[in-house]
Amino acid sequence: MAEFYKYMNDGGAMSWGGAGFNIFGGMMFGGFMLLLVAWTLYWKYQSLWYAAKHDHKWWFIALLVINTAGILEILYLYVFSKKMPGHNEKSVPMVPSQQ
Repeated sequence: MAEFYKYMNDGGAMSWGGAGFNIFGGMMFGGFMLLLVAWTLYWKYQSLWYAAKHDHKWWFIALLVINTAGILEILYLYVFSKKMPGHNEKSVPMVPSQQ
């Protein structure tokens, strides 16, 4: 049992601390994850707003459900939404008409 304890505390296969990498990846991993979450939230917000504003229901659902770290969102905003037939920024009101 003493050998196992020494193996785990001296930087064995998956040590919990020490100078090298640990099981959680250290400070670099946490910082990277925060940047990735901020990046994803920003692009998801932009694409969902655009899809809702232009009444693209299926795109809204796909963008809401599928997480691709901002890749699908960027493609939607800059590639797919510009190719939609009848797309005219001035023809879409910000507020729906009151009937």
